[in-house]
Amino acid sequence: MRELRVITCIVEKGKGEGVAKAAIDAGAKGATYSDGKGTGIRQSLIATITPEKEVVTVVTQQEETDAVYDAMIKRGNLERPGKGFIYVTRLEKAFGFLDDYAENKIDRKPPPNLEGITLTLESEDS
Repeated sequence: MRELRVITCIVEKGKGEGVAKAAIDAGAKGATYSDGKGTGIRQSLIATITPEKEVVTVVTQQEETDAVYDAMIKRGNLERPGKGFIYVTRLEKAFGFLDDYAENKIDRKPPPNLEGITLTLESEDS
């Protein structure tokens, strides 16, 4: 597997879809976004606010990470205080939908044709 990175971005509720689209437009193969809740220093100052957020997760190849990261920052207005948080981590292992990133793709042969196969079941008593 190539060097992969995970970009995690936490943005204001309602901004996740746009940030995910910006990631894809910048070269990511896909993005996932979901609802999230959190707490922090502002929570202790104003106890009545429940900070509802959206979390956007993107897997990128190392060489495309900077472009995707920058696009997500721009779309989420993260340069403005209180608009969100973004970070990148190295991905150690992955399996599944990342076939486009695999250096040596697994040979995925079609399942065998089961037509004409007869099964014989024997009991242990026979």
